[in-house]
Amino acid sequence: MAPTGCSIRGRVWRAGQPQDDFDFDRISDYLLEDGALFWVDMYDPDHDALSALAGELGLNIWAVEDAVAPSERVKATVYGSHTFFTVYAVDVVNADAAGDAQSTLTKHRISAFVLPHGLVTVRLRPDWDIDQVSQRWDELGGQQYGVGALVHGLLDVVVDGHFDAIQILDDSIEAIEDELFDPPSQKAGIQRRTFTLRKDLVALRRVVLPMREVVNAIQHHRLDSNKAPELDPLYVDLYDHVLRVSEWTESVRDMVTTVFETNLSLQDARLNTVMKKLTGWAAIIAVPTAITGFYGQNVPYPGFGATWGFVVSSALMVVIVVVLYVSFRRRDWL
Repeated sequence: MAPTGCSIRGRVWRAGQPQDDFDFDRISDYLLEDGALFWVDMYDPDHDALSALAGELGLNIWAVEDAVAPSERVKATVYGSHTFFTVYAVDVVNADAAGDAQSTLTKHRISAFVLPHGLVTVRLRPDWDIDQVSQRWDELGGQQYGVGALVHGLLDVVVDGHFDAIQILDDSIEAIEDELFDPPSQKAGIQRRTFTLRKDLVALRRVVLPMREVVNAIQHHRLDSNKAPELDPLYVDLYDHVLRVSEWTESVRDMVTTVFETNLSLQDARLNTVMKKLTGWAAIIAVPTAITGFYGQNVPYPGFGATWGFVVSSALMVVIVVVLYVSFRRRDWL
């Protein structure tokens, strides 16, 4: 009997051909039926519903706990009768659409139980389109090769999402790089945008890097009766995609660090330039201040009360100011 309180959908194949008679209550029969292959997707199941299914299919109780836990890391665990893995699909919106201070990355956790003739997926959030996985199976075909084909299709969609995410983050970083040397008035929020992208990249890196162990474990411990050697090239290609995403993530991480440090260096350079200009003008202004201060003393001095004294002091100020200005100008202080 289908459990209440959660959304359930599924498909069944016989001899590699899709059928229209999927029935959740017949899952145990599908496991025993020769040539049958099934997929069940459970959205937001409660612990009791999943535990009942686990008892019927012989799933490990600790794997069930991990499937409904609020947070779980990316991993794959091989048990005697099945394999359990947890992965994260990701969505990334354009940084301009999200706003400077908002995160652009959204993660969707997918847990799966891989049985000899079936795949059970568990999702805790509804905002990831599971239909794209079903469509990928129809596009790739290969269901006659067993559950390994279903697992490959699911992981292929997830890894493609990782590719799209890192591409968007890479483009966002390149856009920031183009703005680094713009005038300060046109660089509003660049530091905050860089910090937000850096946080998104760290979150993406946490779900991308462990995918190598997940794909490797599933590839070498598939539960198909004949291990379907026809699927080996597909898994090799999938593993290669995972490596490329991991390497790309590390590359973008270095780019973010470089942009962050370069922006700070440019700010320091601009501050030094401002300080040089202020120091140069302060030195120039100090000359007439010193001379007028000297001649402002209430004691007799050469030229005191005479016109030529005023002329000499004024000429002295002008000459020294011009000399300092030309000297600072040549040294690019002004």
